[in-house]
Amino acid sequence: MAEQHRPHTGLTGPSTGPSPAASPAFVAALRSAVRGASDFGPAARALTTMDASNYRRVPLGVLAPRDADDVAAALTVCREYGVPVVPRGGGTSIAGQATGTGLVLDLTRHLRTILDVDPAARTAVVQPGVILDDLRAAAAPHGLTFGPAPSTHSRCTLGGMIGNNSCGAHSVAWGATADNVRGLSVIRYGGEALRLEQGSGTGPAGVDARGTGALHGPHGVSELIADHLALLRTGYPDLPRRISGYALDALLPEHPGGPDPVRAFCGSEGTLGIVTEATVRLVESPPARALAVLGYADESAAAEAAPGLLPYGPLTVEGMAADLVRRPAGLLPRGAAWLFVETGGATPAEARAHAERVLRAADAVDGTVVTDPAGQRALWRIREDAAGTATRMPDGSEAWPGWEDCAVPPARLGAYLRDFRALLAEHGLRGTPYGHFGDGCIHVRIDFDLITEAGVARFRRFSEETADLVVAHGGSLSGEHGDGQARAELLPRMYGDELVALFGRFKDLWDPDGGLNPGMLVRPARLDENLRFAVLPKRPVDVEFGYPQDGGDFAGAVRRCVGVAKCRTTEASGAGVMCPSFRATGEEAHSTRGRARLLHEMLAGEVVTDGWRSTEVRDALDLCLSCKGCRSDCPVGVDMATYKAEFLHHHYQGRLRPAAHYAMGRLPQWLRLAAPFARPLNALARLRPLAALTKRLAGIAPERTIPVLAAETYSRWLRRRHGKGTHILSSNRVVALWADTFTEHLSPQVGRAAVRVLEEATGRTVLPPVPGLCCGLTYVSTGQLDAARRVMRRTLDRLDLFPGAPLVVLEPSCAATLRTDLPELLPDDPRAAELASAVTTFAQYLEEYAPDWTPPRLDRPAAGQTHCHQHAVLGDAAERRLRERLGLTGELSGGCCGLAGNFGFEKNHWEVSVACAEEQLLPAVRESDPGTELLADGFSCRTQLDQLAGRRARHLAEVIAEALPGAGPETGPGAGPGIGPGAGPESGPEAGPEPGPEVSAPGPGQ
Repeated sequence: MAEQHRPHTGLTGPSTGPSPAASPAFVAALRSAVRGASDFGPAARALTTMDASNYRRVPLGVLAPRDADDVAAALTVCREYGVPVVPRGGGTSIAGQATGTGLVLDLTRHLRTILDVDPAARTAVVQPGVILDDLRAAAAPHGLTFGPAPSTHSRCTLGGMIGNNSCGAHSVAWGATADNVRGLSVIRYGGEALRLEQGSGTGPAGVDARGTGALHGPHGVSELIADHLALLRTGYPDLPRRISGYALDALLPEHPGGPDPVRAFCGSEGTLGIVTEATVRLVESPPARALAVLGYADESAAAEAAPGLLPYGPLTVEGMAADLVRRPAGLLPRGAAWLFVETGGATPAEARAHAERVLRAADAVDGTVVTDPAGQRALWRIREDAAGTATRMPDGSEAWPGWEDCAVPPARLGAYLRDFRALLAEHGLRGTPYGHFGDGCIHVRIDFDLITEAGVARFRRFSEETADLVVAHGGSLSGEHGDGQARAELLPRMYGDELVALFGRFKDLWDPDGGLNPGMLVRPARLDENLRFAVLPKRPVDVEFGYPQDGGDFAGAVRRCVGVAKCRTTEASGAGVMCPSFRATGEEAHSTRGRARLLHEMLAGEVVTDGWRSTEVRDALDLCLSCKGCRSDCPVGVDMATYKAEFLHHHYQGRLRPAAHYAMGRLPQWLRLAAPFARPLNALARLRPLAALTKRLAGIAPERTIPVLAAETYSRWLRRRHGKGTHILSSNRVVALWADTFTEHLSPQVGRAAVRVLEEATGRTVLPPVPGLCCGLTYVSTGQLDAARRVMRRTLDRLDLFPGAPLVVLEPSCAATLRTDLPELLPDDPRAAELASAVTTFAQYLEEYAPDWTPPRLDRPAAGQTHCHQHAVLGDAAERRLRERLGLTGELSGGCCGLAGNFGFEKNHWEVSVACAEEQLLPAVRESDPGTELLADGFSCRTQLDQLAGRRARHLAEVIAEALPGAGPETGPGAGPGIGPGAGPESGPEAGPEPGPEVSAPGPGQ
């Protein structure tokens, strides 16, 4: 009967071509029925074509319902017009269930309220768009938490967790989501509202949400269960991580507590109804935790040991092998595979004692107990980033989900892993298994070729054979992320045709029109259809950067984004940076993932049809700060700053650019020309009408202050200091110090201080710089890549370092440009790689070349900003160690200051720039004690603090120079023009378009 009620748009099955546009009648009806905003434009559709899976479907549009009434109204209109509906939370599903061809319901925009937390009952009432970490934060003051904790806890939603029956690392202690949901308010396709209550399925067959009582679900469900008791009693494997299919056995009369419609609904992947409210169970969170890290000879040994640790009551038993560890991890004990066993206690001593009992009981090669919270976080980050890290093999080749999270009985896990590795080898595939060993659940990304026809065929064969292997070990095809499109086609291998047919009948009772997330779980699309790679260009796109990590292929670089959405976190964690624009706006288009999706669709040409001229991509990239935070914080190393520069180059090629590109993108040129006239120009800049006109013509935000120019540039001061005729030819007697634009023209006191410190610490002489050198960053950040290459080539032609000699760069953004953009824009010039390898920061140079020098003790607290490029490209370990030797205590702020070079100076960016500064930097400075040293090695960070907080921060070199014996006016706190009443954009290259005449003093290496 249900087959006669399919939606009549032809969108219920797998997508086989371009998705049709929504009809005007449907759009008008929807907008008249709901209060929430809907968007049927190409950008909104492009942003929701994919989740974190291999699949892609183009929706008709996106609706952000404001409340449950909006959801009901939308489902009513959608049924009337035969439009399918896809509910979407964080979009982190790995099996494809958050993609679809109809109307996407974005439940994260408005339906994200925690309605109630009841500590006595240990429950909370939440809307579906609530982020898991937000719920955990609300419960924490009561000593409670929500038990399931996927690695995406900072961005996944409760609605998505209910849809997928998510588990996470703590399931050995607190179970899956289905074990922690007490009641659900859901709305069916067509608008009918129902209320489901846990373990009370003996009530009437159907009750409206406004009524009372409990229910199995829609009419006919009780009869369906009663007619198939034997099949339901024998058709399900008994294991803790059985997520595949519908949990119809929860509706059996002998189910503990009675038939449980809530458990049966959990894991239905949006195919039965849309959750609008959930009552969830909270559990007691141990006040103290410890982590036992156990090393084993191999992953099978670790897997076989895991079940034996469960009687000790751990909170987690996680496992991974050495091939997943890509960064130094000094806390890991000896071994080729590890178990992370977390324990809890009322006190740190109790938690530690618990962990030590586990350590003694474990038959491990080596082991350690970590109680330090920072050490535990560092270890957990290795594990939690695995969903992204595993998408690249150690040699840089791509790996994908597709056989992502099967589960077998924990006692069978070791044997299964051996068979699984053998099957990989048989197919010539590689993967890096890891996961929840205590529950027998394994995650793995595999280097499938999902682009060529032969590779896709092998993907299908491997999936079919692995499904049979899992079933042979008594397992479930999905142990955490659901079936989606990736595994639903294979469910008959696990459950048999009769039980899968029963799934279809259950779905039809709930959704007779087939409008809710069609193609998932029942009557599924094939696992090798709708692959997101199929629409990308078959040949490499002609681009400017080298993309060495992606084989020179821009499409390969864009493919890096697999959608795990770490960029969608609402709060920066610790020193992390990514993604400041998303945290400021909350818009998917302003996340790293959102921008990558738009670039993907730009290359596909189906939704975003204007290629490099796309206004959708341009507008999304407009608020990208080019902070490079994603280059280090994204688990797969997406580098949106580079992609933005690439796009802007093509977008404006042969066309008029925004005024800011000419004004600030060519800043080195203008500053070089302005240098002889610094004093009169500074005076003119203080005239408000003239300053306002200048800012308007230059595309500068009116709220900003025009920078103060140095009366004497750094290089002129240094030449005057040395006098004429300096000739130092020995490499061990000189220091090569890069004169960046800002040190040269806007803060020469930083250069003077660095000279004093470097010469004092090393006994070497800092030589005057060669004129006409430029790193090219302002050209890069505004996408003027032809000009950037000209500037960089001139620099390579003129710079003559001693072979192997380091180049000290004071401005982090310029150092990052020389380290990364230079060799990636000039990949065929070996001098570019040589110069990049020579770049060192001030602190790194002192650590290596003056290891025995004793810096002055300052012994005071410090606050300020770690430059985002320093964090992303250069690292700040040497700076941290130097601050410790100086006696400067406290942590500098992470995140981004919000100025970020030209970004914060451009018009229409003021509000986002301020919002970024207010996230970490400004609060930290306001809360600092009197006498706190404010540090910021980046010119932007210092400028932002000056303009927004009225506080003067200093480069670390200035602070040290001031404390040296005999510090004079040239290095003291009043030296030079200082920041003044504002400063220019950061991160610019050095010097103008054409070098001036040579000076008598040679540059480094001359």
